[in-house]
Amino acid sequence: MRIVLSGYYGFDNVGDEAILYAIIHSLKEYYPRIEIIVLSNKPEKTAETYRVKAVNRWSLKDVRAAIKSSDGLISGGGSLLQDETGRKSIPYYAGVMKIAQQLKKPVFVYAQGMGPISSRLNQMIVKHVLNSVKLLTVRDEQSQQLLEKIGVTADIRLVPDPVMGLEAASFESIWLRQQNFGNKVISVSVRDWNNEAYAFGEIAKGLDELAAKGYEVVFVPMHGKHDFKTSQQVQDLMKNKAHIAPHDSTIQEKMAIIKESDVLFGMRLHALIFAAVSYTPFVALSYDPKIDSFANIVSQPVLGHVEATDWNHADLVQAIERIFTNYPDELQKITQAAAPLQKRANETARTVLDAIEAPIASAAPLAYTEKTKVKNR
Repeated sequence: MRIVLSGYYGFDNVGDEAILYAIIHSLKEYYPRIEIIVLSNKPEKTAETYRVKAVNRWSLKDVRAAIKSSDGLISGGGSLLQDETGRKSIPYYAGVMKIAQQLKKPVFVYAQGMGPISSRLNQMIVKHVLNSVKLLTVRDEQSQQLLEKIGVTADIRLVPDPVMGLEAASFESIWLRQQNFGNKVISVSVRDWNNEAYAFGEIAKGLDELAAKGYEVVFVPMHGKHDFKTSQQVQDLMKNKAHIAPHDSTIQEKMAIIKESDVLFGMRLHALIFAAVSYTPFVALSYDPKIDSFANIVSQPVLGHVEATDWNHADLVQAIERIFTNYPDELQKITQAAAPLQKRANETARTVLDAIEAPIASAAPLAYTEKTKVKNR
């Protein structure tokens, strides 16, 4: 069996790379002999990192050839079908799905977060493409509601983010071990934003106050050099000492840092997901409905919105200290909310592969009976 993965891969964004890692892990766990081809911005690096095949996502010839030789296309996860970050996202990802449909290959939309979709034309494109997919799964109710609103009539299933299926228990960070922190650790994930003057100033004041109380503050850059620069920007506004983890560390190392932290304060969605996977309580700062949605799913607080001024550094300190004051209860709360999602996260891969296996089995029963299947955990 051969399948093509399309997403925001090869751009050094830890969140999207974690999605890719998680999807590959789930597919191979259920079907070890599967052949995976990733459409990547850096195909050589992707192939080496994940031990899969990869082609240049910008080469129409290579993309078409990969899909033509496959048994199906997975589009996802992440926030691919949205027009807030640029005009090219929806035409590109919908276009890749349309190529597969024209080649009569099944398309599986894998745990995506949808929107915002402001353009009427983009809404029509998304509606047209998604109404013809084999399987349509989204990671939150807001995405489901958006698709229904723009006229998608295909069955829409609500599933966990694929990263929720990862096991963080065995991941370690050499860098963190070398720090020899003796106090409680607050990990921090920030990203650039237009309203940074107010938001970053208040974040720095809040972290300063927490550092003065004896907590260790550790920035975890989720999007490589981009988030490293933003972390430095906030760090420079602080008077007390804070640490910045290496921006080029692996997914597993960044997950380990958040796992070993006592609390996370985060903006990046997948920093919050890393925290949930490792049962680390967190306080979120929202910049997008997906942040509010996930925090609600795992019963964690949202401090406010990055563009709003109805929160300040005192609120940040209070939210963090409230967690420490009730730490056993907070651990139980996030564990009870996250554990069921972890069990369900890999089910999406099984649904995709079962849908592909049926026609393959009919066409080649001998090949089907000889293959090895591994049960999901």
